[in-house]
This record gives sequence, C-alpha cells and structure tokens, in this order.
Amino acid sequence: MFARVFLNKKEENEIKQGFPWVFDNEISHVKFNSDSGVKQASLEEAVVEDGSVVEVFANAGGFLGSGVINRKSKITVRMIGSEHADQIMADAQAFYNERIQSAYDLRRLHYAESDSYRLVYGEADFIPGLIVERYVDIESRVYLVVQFSTLSCEVFRKEILHALRKIIKPYGIYEKSDAPSREKEGLSLRSCWEGEVREEKIVIRENDVLIEVDLANGQKTGYFLDQKDNRRYVGSLCKGKRVLDTFTHTGAFGLNAVKGGACEVISVDISPEAVELVNKNIELNKAEGKMTAVCADVFDLLKEYEKSGEKFDLIILDPPAFTKTAKNIEKAYGGYKEINLRAMRLLNPNGILVTCSCSYFFDSEHFYGMVMKAAEDSKKRVQILAKFGAGPDHPVLLGYPKSEYLKCAVCRVV
Repeated sequence: MFARVFLNKKEENEIKQGFPWVFDNEISHVKFNSDSGVKQASLEEAVVEDGSVVEVFANAGGFLGSGVINRKSKITVRMIGSEHADQIMADAQAFYNERIQSAYDLRRLHYAESDSYRLVYGEADFIPGLIVERYVDIESRVYLVVQFSTLSCEVFRKEILHALRKIIKPYGIYEKSDAPSREKEGLSLRSCWEGEVREEKIVIRENDVLIEVDLANGQKTGYFLDQKDNRRYVGSLCKGKRVLDTFTHTGAFGLNAVKGGACEVISVDISPEAVELVNKNIELNKAEGKMTAVCADVFDLLKEYEKSGEKFDLIILDPPAFTKTAKNIEKAYGGYKEINLRAMRLLNPNGILVTCSCSYFFDSEHFYGMVMKAAEDSKKRVQILAKFGAGPDHPVLLGYPKSEYLKCAVCRVV
C-alpha cells in the first residue's frame, strides 16, 4: 500500500477544483506501512520517504488523487495525477510519455514546427515544477531548455528526459535547474548540457525577427517566450511611429516595432550585457538605421526625457516583476505607477502605451487600478484597446490561479 495523506476537514475543496498543491498545515495525518502493519501518525512522525508517491484523501476518506511528498517544503504534496498511485507507478515511463505528448499536441494546435514556444508549463500541463522551452534555430534544429524546480519532477527526471527525447527528438537538451526555489525543495542547483554538448548561443526566428538566445546564461530559461504573440500585435501598431521600448532585455519588442514600420526605436535596459545583446540583434536584423540601444536606469531616463521635452508615439513598459510576494504589493504599486505616469506624459496626443506586469501577486485589480491612478495623476484619459496575457503555450489551469500571471494592456492615451 502506498502511504495515504489525509487532509484536515474542509481542506479538499481546492484540490477538487484543480489546485495542485497540498500545504503542510492542511494535513491531518498519514497512514503508512510498517513492519507491524498499517500505522497512522502525524505528518512529522510518519515514516514516509520524501520523493515518494502518496495518495491524497479528504478527511472523510474520499480519494482526491496522487502526488509526490516532500516535507522539506511548505508545499508538502504536489499532485501529479487523478489516478491511484499504483496505476501511475506500474508504468511511470508511459505516464510521462502521455503527459509530454499531450503538452506537445496542445502547442501544435497553435504553432508551426519552425516556431519556438514553451513546451511544458509546470502545473498547468500537469507536471508540477517542470518547465521546458522548445527553441528552433535558423537551421531548423530543435533545442530544449529544461528546468526541474521541484522534487516532484526531479524524482521522475529519467522518465521525463526519455519522453522528451522520444517525442520531440531534440538536437540538444540544456538543463537549467538553477532556480533558487530548488534549494527550498532540498535540491542542489544544476546547469549543464544533458548528453551531447551543443552551441550555447543560437539564433531563433520570432515573427520574422531574428533573436539571439543564450541558452546557458540568458535570464531564467534563456528568453521570454510568453510575450511572443503580444510583440507581433504591438509591431502592427508601429508604422511611422517613434517608439520607446523599455526594460528591453533582448530588444524583441523594439525589433518587432522596426519590423512593423517604426521610423525610430529607442530600446533601454540597465544591464550592459543586455544592451550588448540588443546591439547584436539590431545587427542581425540590419536595423542599425532605425533602432538604438541605450544602457540606462529606466526610472531615471523617463525623468530625463520628461525634463528635456522628448515625445514618443508609442511606449512599451515591460518591466521585470516588481514583487514576487504578496507583502510587497504596495511597494510594487509605487514603482509601476511611476513608470506609467511618466510614460503617459511622454506620449504625443493619442499616443499608444503598451504596459505590462509579469507578477502574479500584482493581480488584474491592482494593475488596472494602477493604470487608472497614473492616468488621473498625469491628467490624461486612457482607452484600453486590448488586454492580453501570455500566449497559448502558457495555458491557464482553472483552479490554479498562479498559472495566470501576465498582464499586457494596449492603451490609447488621450
């Protein structure tokens, strides 16, 4: 018998609705096998090895699904399936083959084989803690960047990698399991090629724009694919416009603006390494005459532009997450409001503001309320032309609100 985790009373509703985590304070007791038969004990005293598959039950005894236990984490059980544990473990390889195939089939509904996209999006694709990016270089070779961020996927690492090789047939796999969250799971950090060593820097094609991606040293999993479709839309608005692209990272928004016919693009990032990469991408796309990379603090530069009377027709604000916890929301609010307020003042009449937040904790209510207050304080009126999230390669799992994190609003500032 697999160990059975029983929840406290009335703690099962979220799990029934699809929430894939069980926190330590939600657990009543654990039943497990011992030499003298089945025993019952508290979570702390139960003899169950971290990383083992357990079955989760409501307090009254109703079966809820199976998951992987890890008492080193506040998220003690991460749910991996609605099946019983013996069904999963009878052929774990077939189980993960099906999971990877399902994720791949979903992306092929929306993207061509030549497209780069997120192949596996953790809990939203029913593999908690696993992120897989699929990159296709200009020679049509497929690279995967894989991140195992939790014990629940780490213990099935062999099966997951086998499934990826069998189904995707990649030219190379780079494992970038270096997120600090691994340490909270009791895992060491790892960043290296899995199998054959390949080129760390590749060039992909996004919306007919060439982008260099550093698989080993780029932020997170190398590149931010979640704004791909939004960048295409924004590019379509840029014909004949003077564009300011802030927090640019790789210059992708700016390059899409050039592709869309912008007359001038200024792309800004505080990181010298990012600016160096933007300049490479400008050269790759022969955009030297229209696009310029600037190394500066965006907050300071917006102030300088306001003082000097600079004006733009379209401004893009795509900052990193200003908060990664609920307790810092108010501080984040101030940062978001300041850049939005100043951007509104820098726009020509009826200019376009593309404003984004990638923080889950800074939810839609906070985000759109912030945009409204920034408009009020800058004495502008704002018409929201479109609201976007991440692309379809980042599916939103009902019952798991953390899978919906990106806000991207296209606004006309009057």
